[in-house]
Amino acid sequence: MTLNGIPITSSELANLWMAYQEKTMIMRILEHFIEHAENDERQLLQTHYDGASTTIEIIKEIFKQEGAVIPLGFTEEDIHKGAPKLFDYLFNIMYLHMMTKVEMSLYSLFCGMSYRKDINDLFIHLTAESEVINRDTTQFLLEKGVLVRPAYVSMPKEVHFVQDTNYRSGFNLLQEQRSLNTIEVSLIHHAIETNLVGMQLMIGFAQVASNEDVQDYLVKGMKLSRKIEMDLGEFLRQSFIEPPATHAGKATASKIAPFSDKLMLYNTSLLTTFGLGSNALGGAFSLLNDLPAKMALLAAEIFRFAHQGGKIMIQNGWMEEPPQVEDRTELTK
Repeated sequence: MTLNGIPITSSELANLWMAYQEKTMIMRILEHFIEHAENDERQLLQTHYDGASTTIEIIKEIFKQEGAVIPLGFTEEDIHKGAPKLFDYLFNIMYLHMMTKVEMSLYSLFCGMSYRKDINDLFIHLTAESEVINRDTTQFLLEKGVLVRPAYVSMPKEVHFVQDTNYRSGFNLLQEQRSLNTIEVSLIHHAIETNLVGMQLMIGFAQVASNEDVQDYLVKGMKLSRKIEMDLGEFLRQSFIEPPATHAGKATASKIAPFSDKLMLYNTSLLTTFGLGSNALGGAFSLLNDLPAKMALLAAEIFRFAHQGGKIMIQNGWMEEPPQVEDRTELTK
């Protein structure tokens, strides 16, 4: 039974399916975090957990109305309750801060791809919900002194236009490179900030992964995140700006997995996809020739890393297949 006789479109089905995967995954992650949370962390974590739980029920109901099978997503089998804490104090909020950035991007995109009002309203709500949690986690981490603000600059007093094509020149032994503009600084800062959290996440995951291929893959991810941070950080250093860093949010020494290898690989895949999108955005808005070139090289490495992760998921039977379009060739045989 469809809503007012209007069935959901292929894009709406895809968006709901992807949201279900992401929300069931983050619920399992948050269950481990809440189990070990300090009192001042618990409310933020619980609020997002409750929101994710409500979203799952809404999506289930839509699928039931449409006669669609409920996806498997991530279940109680993907969390090992009672496992020791995998990350130090404040990492859970740093993780939530990072993941709400992913959700803001994901759900605002889904808004523009949804046509039925109830589904469009759902993704508008999810975008706003993730924005609120991101705001709250930002302020929480700033108050704790572990989130580094981007560099301050002198306020512009005049409007200027670019007069020299050398403005776009990157590294050149024969001339001094111009300082970064604020658009470039903001994109680099964002990329480094998310990679720092992603690197600690993969360090923790690599310590506890039971599958050797998964462990090797996550170690590669750790090294790739470090390379991205170092390569992009050099652009900031050339303008005498120190890259962001934090003393908090490290992996513990635990070797006992709180999550399934399937979940850890999916979470890594989601962040890798987000990283590809961020690199493309950074390259598109930079007016330096060498910064987009560097981001393109990094994107190629990220793509190869993502491709390898997909192969491991398929080989282990962990990649849930999205809803398919009818195979007309097969049906007409």
